[in-house]
Amino acid sequence: MNCRDSCVSRRRFLQGIAAAATPVIVSPAVLGAGKTTPPSERVTVGIIGIGKMAGDYHLPSLLGLADVQVVAVCEVDTTRRLHGKQVVEKHYSKQRPYKGCAVYNDFRELIARKDVDAVCIATPEHWHAIPAIEACKAGKDVYCEKPCTKNIAQSLALAATVRRTGRVFQAGTQRRNLPHVAFAVELARRGKLGKLLAVHAHPAGMSASQSGWAPAEKEPPKEQVDWDLYLGPAAWRPFNHGLLDGFNFEKGGGMVGGGVLEWGSHCVDMCQWAADADGTAPIEYNPPEGGRLVAQYASGVKLVLRNDGWLPLGSCPVRFEGDAGWVELGDSGKMILSSPELLAGHHVAEIGGYPATYHVRDFLNCVKSRGKPLCNADVACYSHIACHCANITLYLGRKLNFDPKKHEFVGDAEANRLRGEALRDPWRL
Repeated sequence: MNCRDSCVSRRRFLQGIAAAATPVIVSPAVLGAGKTTPPSERVTVGIIGIGKMAGDYHLPSLLGLADVQVVAVCEVDTTRRLHGKQVVEKHYSKQRPYKGCAVYNDFRELIARKDVDAVCIATPEHWHAIPAIEACKAGKDVYCEKPCTKNIAQSLALAATVRRTGRVFQAGTQRRNLPHVAFAVELARRGKLGKLLAVHAHPAGMSASQSGWAPAEKEPPKEQVDWDLYLGPAAWRPFNHGLLDGFNFEKGGGMVGGGVLEWGSHCVDMCQWAADADGTAPIEYNPPEGGRLVAQYASGVKLVLRNDGWLPLGSCPVRFEGDAGWVELGDSGKMILSSPELLAGHHVAEIGGYPATYHVRDFLNCVKSRGKPLCNADVACYSHIACHCANITLYLGRKLNFDPKKHEFVGDAEANRLRGEALRDPWRL
């Protein structure tokens, strides 16, 4: 997104939320929940990964939209796969004619379908980047859960593929499509807080270590769980049922990154937006002191990762501080400001961080218009790179300097080796 497009989209969004009263009632039709969309105008979607995120959030959200038709689900666990099929077919059971929901074990079969417009990827983190890249190559638009990548190399490869193929990509960092987040960002970017000094993000944990093995358990038949395909590009390890929960599997590179990539990919993304740093990343990263990991942008603005000291505003909180004021916000949809004058008579709608209804709507609108969503691949690339750099700093335990133009650490061969990792055969980026 170029500067002009970015400014226009932010301006339009802020004009809308500034006029909104709290509480706000939104017509279902605004979000695409009407019942009059003809089949020829529906976006056909395939779901890759039917676990907690897809089952609890994405699938119900997509099924509730009249301009969407979920046509296929893909999952290596047969029980989950058949459950996903059942949920979809029950929802569409009154459609006439209705061909049913196709099921796949291998995502490559799903993206090969000519009748699929877009995919929603909600697999464990080690299976985000490759399906997203391959889906783009196959001509599909992509909505991908975060973190979208395991390392810096994947971040760059994914963004480059989206640009080259001209596909629409939305990272699942949904808070950019919330009114109070957009309002707070405008305060920071328009100088309403004075000179911006620091942006604070909650990573929900700051630890990084090499991925290990869980105790070996009896591997189920391939027809029940395709363990080899589940591992995919990740290093081989014996079967353990607990690892089928994506939250227990690799979070970043060959390391488990803790919250730096979990909540960090949400909160750092909001901080990047507020710091006007969508096309870059901090250039200096310092190991934690007093529970704070402090990075610094070339502009001099500090990015502070911390787990404590937050106001009670819900999960994924952020804080933007200037020399004339501050604003803090979280998933409750509420903000606390240093001065009531910062609201300047605006009534910002209080909409919580879950579900990602508005974010999904932004993606679908762009699928139709061929525009760029708020969390497009270039935006996600650098938000994720900032998190990956913080992870590497945590793992090595020392200060690192990063060149966001060359995408490399300055004078540190060991850190540079952690920008990517080998993939298990036959998988490649």
